[in-house]
Amino acid sequence: MPRAPGRFRVGCSGWQYLHWRGSFYPRDLAVGLFLEHYASVFETVEVNNSFYRLPEASTFEAWKERVPSDFLFAVKASRYLTHMKKLKGPEEPLSRFFERARSLGRKLGPVLYQLPPRWPKNIDRLEEFLAALPKRRRHAVEFREPSWYAEDTYRALEQAGITLCLHDLHGSEAPKRFVGPFVYVRFHGSGKKYGGRYPDSAVGEWAERLAGQVRRGRDVYAYFNNDWGGHAPRDAVRLREAIERRLGVDDPA
Repeated sequence: MPRAPGRFRVGCSGWQYLHWRGSFYPRDLAVGLFLEHYASVFETVEVNNSFYRLPEASTFEAWKERVPSDFLFAVKASRYLTHMKKLKGPEEPLSRFFERARSLGRKLGPVLYQLPPRWPKNIDRLEEFLAALPKRRRHAVEFREPSWYAEDTYRALEQAGITLCLHDLHGSEAPKRFVGPFVYVRFHGSGKKYGGRYPDSAVGEWAERLAGQVRRGRDVYAYFNNDWGGHAPRDAVRLREAIERRLGVDDPA
């Protein structure tokens, strides 16, 4: 029996950007309505500010009430866990994170763990961390140091059911290798960090690649982090539409 296709969601890394007024948000739109406008265009967003300061449970709860029922928040874990502790002793910070983030209920999507640059591969630490992750959640790990891109890393992720985050940040780009039960991609900028418009060729190549994963039954989450100049929402729409064309659908499914 053929495998049922996965579902794909494309969005941006954040929505609270004042400089998107006039290019994505109406110029006179109140900041307090940014999320509602964003959620009228996209089905998912990646929460980045949680990396610097974990929102209160009440904040997550308020966000949940402002978006449609099928909207998903991907949430980046705290830098306290990934950068300060470097994954050591993860139980308490993980417990604190999920105690608040679970207020999103069914709208909590994948959790992203972005590891620090200049921290080379430590496979024992990684395996201990992966073993502590809640099994019922979706998790993705983004590496920022090239030594992590190795077979023992991929094997540890696969065995734990954790996804390798693919990204294009210059100097630590991830190989275009799909590891884990779903696909998680971050676009950090074209030609400049967190800026620049992705050319049609790049959007087309990624659309082909991601549509292939959807056909194989994998769910796909893709987020644009090139917020400067308002390129992120425009590029996200372009990628979404390109994937739809390749799958022959009008809406992501």
